[in-house]
Amino acid sequence: MPLFHAVLRIDHHQAQLLQFDASQVQAQALKAHGHPTKQRGSAVRAEHEFYAEVCAALAGITEVLVTGSHNAMADFRHYVEKHRPAVAAQIAGYEAVDHPSDNQLVALARSFFLKHDRMAGIPTPT
Repeated sequence: MPLFHAVLRIDHHQAQLLQFDASQVQAQALKAHGHPTKQRGSAVRAEHEFYAEVCAALAGITEVLVTGSHNAMADFRHYVEKHRPAVAAQIAGYEAVDHPSDNQLVALARSFFLKHDRMAGIPTPT
């Protein structure tokens, strides 16, 4: 069962999805699949397949904070806004991060969502 909040750490080759509430954290790792082909544009196609898998993993999660490098987040954001507008509505924000641990990511996301929900007038679920 998906939890209310999640933080996604993404780069061009892998993603880490951490769903959490006040007492638990569920982790899911996603990796890009390399498709060695000679077809023109196959790198873009492989990246789009990876981003589609990431979007599928976000199904049912109400609010997601996306983290990663500026380039990876920009590419993912472009894909989501162009190809997956329903997922774009789930994304509460984007934060550039270097290489935080899972615990640091969850702490960052909890702080982010506390501020985000207060500004929106939404009580944070427990």
